[in-house]
Amino acid sequence: MSQEIKVPNLPESVSDATVAKWHKKPGESIARDENLVDLETDKVVLEVPAPADGVLKEISAEEGETVTEGQVLGLFEEGEAPAAEDKSEGKSDGEAASKPTEETSSDKDESSKRDSGSRDQGQPGGAPSPSARRAAAEGEVDLKEVSGSGRGGRVTKGDVMKHIQGGGGPRQEERVKMSRLRSRIAERMKEAQNTAAILTSFNEVNLKAVMDLRARYKDDFQKRHGVKLGFMSFFVKACCEALQKHPVVNASVDGDEIVYHGYQDIGVAVSTDRGLLVPIVRDAHRMGLAEIEAAIGDYADKARKGTIQLEDLQGGTFTITNGGVFGSLLSTPLLNMPQSAILGMHAIKERPIAENGEIVIRPMMYIALSYDHRIVDGKDAVQFLVAVKEALEDPARMLLGL
Repeated sequence: MSQEIKVPNLPESVSDATVAKWHKKPGESIARDENLVDLETDKVVLEVPAPADGVLKEISAEEGETVTEGQVLGLFEEGEAPAAEDKSEGKSDGEAASKPTEETSSDKDESSKRDSGSRDQGQPGGAPSPSARRAAAEGEVDLKEVSGSGRGGRVTKGDVMKHIQGGGGPRQEERVKMSRLRSRIAERMKEAQNTAAILTSFNEVNLKAVMDLRARYKDDFQKRHGVKLGFMSFFVKACCEALQKHPVVNASVDGDEIVYHGYQDIGVAVSTDRGLLVPIVRDAHRMGLAEIEAAIGDYADKARKGTIQLEDLQGGTFTITNGGVFGSLLSTPLLNMPQSAILGMHAIKERPIAENGEIVIRPMMYIALSYDHRIVDGKDAVQFLVAVKEALEDPARMLLGL
């Protein structure tokens, strides 16, 4: 019995989706609950499972098409897949084997003439110019590998020089349509630039105390809590403390009003193959390091597998992004609207600093705060960064609530 495969209920505020990938072709069998097709929305990928064991009969919406809730994607036939027909059955070995096409003597003569002409001219489109021949000889270039741009496809000296400068191979280009997520990211980034008055302040943090603490307790921490003790949980805790001291950095603009949030929902940027996603660690100010690490690890795993839910990405009062994992030394991150600030972490580098009158080598990190200057003054931004710096350079006081 044939069944229609339809677009499932879409998340709230999502009006349509794009058919990202069919995992089966018509005629192929599939097991119950196995993923038939991926639908991509602005933020998440939805999987459409098979309703039963059977065969995909027909595809109605091709990859790249935009579909809406309830729209038919294809037809599904419940039951076993038909056995593949052996087309060579009943034929002799000679009949089953493919036969080479016989070429007449006149065909061979004509082919020989064409090959001879191509060798003489270097390109089927026309004989290369004398200057092109000289340039090719000097550059040890095979003219048959050069695309001609002259009249009738004639190879010019400029064509030869471009071929040499391009590394001797074809200069290829590829056009790929933006994914729904990439288009949404582009839209949000441009919205931030067009709407907010973005300014960035910088500071640097000595992470020796944090690194010593991690080195001392990381094994016990993992045995006790089942998660690794990373740097991000320290930064989340430090930001929560700083946001409580400077609530305007945790605020947002709504029309002509400033909305002050009495909680800290921290967005943690996660890089995936599809693009950047920012899942939200809710009520982070109430969490311990182990809870924060577990939440971040769970969200990162879901984001990379494409199973994260839309509600995991909505809201947030402040964002942290870590370009340091890719080697970034310094950056000016863009706001995650409608939030008013974002903290950028960077690579940890050993650098000489003055400490108690002596030059010492310490693991240092530059941190950057981009903020909306419409509501956040420079004083608030600088003091926020100093509060983050102080919390990280003396993590014992932060963890003890001092």
